Amino acid sequence: MNKTAEKQALIDKIVEALQDVKAEDIMIFDLSNIENSVAETFVICSGNSNTQVAALAGSVEKKVRNDLKDRPWHVEGAENAMWVLVDYVTVVVHIFQKEVREYYDIEELWGDAVITKIENEF
Repeated sequence: MNKTAEKQALIDKIVEALQDVKAEDIMIFDLSNIENSVAETFVICSGNSNTQVAALAGSVEKKVRNDLKDRPWHVEGAENAMWVLVDYVTVVVHIFQKEVREYYDIEELWGDAVITKIENEF
């Protein structure tokens, strides 16, 4: 599998894992054409509580580990679960509580990215 296919498989698994735990407002930001970006892709979503945010992060890690045999390079924010970052180097997952996401307005910050909205399945 080439790098592009591997990255797409990772993104698909992450989205699937987020949908399993009913993440809201899932968006994929393609940052590959943005100079000096920290990753090629961001997957961003919201949860309603720190319990759900923690469950979303856990679901991503478990599904990616079980299905793709991959582990995150780094996880941040799991202690208070207001904003958890799961870093797979080329793909970084940001899981926010709604108010925190609105406060940081990441969509505006990365406005130059190609953004794909994932429709909720529930």
